[in-house]
Amino acid sequence: MEPPENRSQAIEREDSDDLAGGIEAAHKLIMRWDSTVSEEARERMIFDGDRREVDRYLRAVDEIRRSVSADSDPSGAIQIAMARLEDEFRHILMTRSSLIGVDALSDQLNSLSISSGSRSGEYDVDGEDDGYQDEEDPRRFQELEISRRSCSSRRSSTTSIREVDLVPSDAICDLRSIAQRMIAAGYLRECIQVYGSVRKSVVDAGFRELGIEKLSIGDVQRLEWEAVEAKIRRWIRAARICVRILFASERRVCERIFDGLGEEDAGDACFMETVKGAAIQLFNFAEAISISRRSPEKLFKILDLHDALSDLLPDVSDVFRSGSSESVRVQGAEILSRLAEAARGILSEFENAVQREQSKTPVPGGTIHPITRYVMNYINLISDYRLTLMELIVSKPSAATPEAEFPQSEDQSALAHHMIWTIMALQSNLESKSKLYKDDAALSHLFIMNNVHYIVQKVKGSPELREMIGDDYLKRLTGVYRQSATSYQRATWVKVLHCLRDEGIHVSGGFASGVSKSALRERFKNFNSVFEDAHRIQSTWSVPDLQLREELRISIAEKLLPAYRSFLGRFRSHLESSRHSELYIKYSVDDLESALLDFFEACHVPPHIRRRSN
Repeated sequence: MEPPENRSQAIEREDSDDLAGGIEAAHKLIMRWDSTVSEEARERMIFDGDRREVDRYLRAVDEIRRSVSADSDPSGAIQIAMARLEDEFRHILMTRSSLIGVDALSDQLNSLSISSGSRSGEYDVDGEDDGYQDEEDPRRFQELEISRRSCSSRRSSTTSIREVDLVPSDAICDLRSIAQRMIAAGYLRECIQVYGSVRKSVVDAGFRELGIEKLSIGDVQRLEWEAVEAKIRRWIRAARICVRILFASERRVCERIFDGLGEEDAGDACFMETVKGAAIQLFNFAEAISISRRSPEKLFKILDLHDALSDLLPDVSDVFRSGSSESVRVQGAEILSRLAEAARGILSEFENAVQREQSKTPVPGGTIHPITRYVMNYINLISDYRLTLMELIVSKPSAATPEAEFPQSEDQSALAHHMIWTIMALQSNLESKSKLYKDDAALSHLFIMNNVHYIVQKVKGSPELREMIGDDYLKRLTGVYRQSATSYQRATWVKVLHCLRDEGIHVSGGFASGVSKSALRERFKNFNSVFEDAHRIQSTWSVPDLQLREELRISIAEKLLPAYRSFLGRFRSHLESSRHSELYIKYSVDDLESALLDFFEACHVPPHIRRRSN
């Protein structure tokens, strides 16, 4: 189609019989289309009819405008013509605009080169994995409770604008022809108002279809966080569509209609008239999140929002590139900065919460404490956002920590130092909680073993977290839980093995005849009592990790069974000939081996060990 300006020039050069009379004929034609006096003019639209009539009317407007001014127009022809063109302008915008549904917009968005390198899924920082059984209700740890989260890691952003034709090209030509004449006649403001009122309704309809609600900052902050999470997911999708498709396409329409018309940038003025309110409404939601109360459960959604907005800002700068739209660009940048600050603040509060948590009820059986599960699953999620957080976290932890205790590495990021510091704070907290097992040192050691082993397994299970933490600190943690396992065995089994020593059984005289049966009976009796107590109590203790549980049983068996077998072999014959020997030699080696299978199962077993043989 011929450009509108060329067509207008051609029309001005063309001789027309209808306008041969010059100003009088032009005046007559304009009056004929005055809708205030003509029924036909009220019922018909010029631009819906014969194209020659359209051309004649536009030429008549040009003739009137050249011949008279608004101050010397006694018949009001210019005002009548402008009112008519305003109606025609509005009618074309309302009838010729394309309505694009959400599905079509989503298809457009999906066709962009925005493939993400992230992984997304449902995570539960109180959830179970790695072979650990869930003995504890995570609701017990109310201070740091978190529900299921969606997580995604940072992706690279590319310019992803996809403009679509919201108004057909032939309608654009007509709109430009009208706008050219209205602006030349001094009716720029009226033209902008008409354009904005019509197009704003289209943008508002798109917002409603995308599920963007008109919520003030206060409205958002009064919502429950679970509701806000769902709205954040919808907002990220809607914001991409709005900025990259809707707003970008609205700017394109404005530029095609108004580019080069008038001394002012009419296109930019119309664009801002159309989308400024919608843009403010869109960004108010993100702003409300950025200044909301900070708490650990909000971190990952705030990071999702931060990443989405960070990806969008280059496109926001492109779409809102004019001076009059600077406020939108500034708002977007300020919100991104506040989201970054919120993320840093939440991470700091999380670390402080780990230090301050002071629950005084020991977990039954020395199992994994809810705070350990929570903190390590939380840290795992942090590692999924490490690319973003490594940009946001630039300073090391400020908490006072002896340099000798804190592992130092120039290669580690500030974020890695924060992760290590958090684990150290957790470990210190666990050491305090282990003292809650006041009457049982063995259970205290078992508790530390279980929890530190859980920490190690969580680090090993995440390549990203392991890379951040580093093998040196991981080895240190491994040494802690192994030492705790050794301390547990000493606290329990040294006492049991002490019953199997030879000292105190022999009396003076030859070896064969120097065994005191009474001392031997007392020794077997003590052994039975101590082992039965250990069996009764430690069967209710818990080692959730299957492999660790088996390794601990094997280690105990390697110490206990050979010692018992040797003791039994040396002294059994001295009691078997006596009456009621079964009261003392109650268990075979196989009985003990079988009994060890009950240990650390966190269940109540019969008070007496099952005996398979005498």
